[in-house]
Amino acid sequence: MTAHSATPVRGTQSFVHTLSSCWSRPSLTGLEVLWRWVVGIPALWVSVTQVRAILLRHTDGTLDPARLGLDRKLLLDPVGALSADPLGVVGKFTGALGVVWPDLAHLAAWLVPVLIVAFVVASSFGRTVVLRRADPLLHARPLTLMILQAIRTAALVGSFGVWFWLLMWAARVAIQSPIALGQEPNLVLYCAIVIVSTIVLFVLWAAVSWVFSVAPLLAMLRDLGPAASLRAGLRLGPLKGKLVEINLVMGIVKIALIVLAMVFSACPLPFETVETQEFLACWWAGVAVLYLLGSDFFHVARLVGYLSLWRAYEEK
Repeated sequence: MTAHSATPVRGTQSFVHTLSSCWSRPSLTGLEVLWRWVVGIPALWVSVTQVRAILLRHTDGTLDPARLGLDRKLLLDPVGALSADPLGVVGKFTGALGVVWPDLAHLAAWLVPVLIVAFVVASSFGRTVVLRRADPLLHARPLTLMILQAIRTAALVGSFGVWFWLLMWAARVAIQSPIALGQEPNLVLYCAIVIVSTIVLFVLWAAVSWVFSVAPLLAMLRDLGPAASLRAGLRLGPLKGKLVEINLVMGIVKIALIVLAMVFSACPLPFETVETQEFLACWWAGVAVLYLLGSDFFHVARLVGYLSLWRAYEEK
């Protein structure tokens, strides 16, 4: 990499141009959506089918939540029920989960690894197609991308493990310990711990996971193997700060997309007395699709942003 110009360009400044460029090339987002949904739709169908079969088995084929100890009033207004009788609600959900948990754990033991492998394989080929569409000069390294995606997935699963441990710790501190002492559970404290820990982990992942995103790109740029790509990703010099900056911005964008999806999902609720359940289901499905499309667009924009930064620094 040659000497930099006197006035360096911030990563987010170049990223704004990248967003405009990706918007003008919808085929990039289309390819990203295609490979993700080719895997995601069958995975969702299998998951829903298997979970539904478990629920049918435990409700005598009725799918009636009352057979699991969950009445419809509780399911329609869980927040209100939780405020009125927190111990009773926790007990009901714990009891229902205890009934179906053995079957769910057995299902997850084989289904989750299968879905992870399917995603890793599909992402390596799908990401290769997307990046080569963005820059035809890139080398095709699907096997390398497969290994790198597996490493990233393992790290992501580890972060979810930490998050789950924090949730369990919060439950012990705010709910189980007060109950053991004969006191009321502190739901406000529990929610505060969950929200803060989730945001902290989310930002931390955004700050350190950039190397897993840039390594596949370096593999295709330099025709490198998995280990060499990871080493190269950690030795990018001043470019590293710009990549971290873009990744942090992407983390904020992800949070914003989630918040927007929650807001739009709640829009019909004030009119629930005049709406049908079918309309609400269609509305929520539409919001979910829009969220996924937005998420895929920004995934592509991040990769193209990394590629643009690299090309700009190569030319200096």
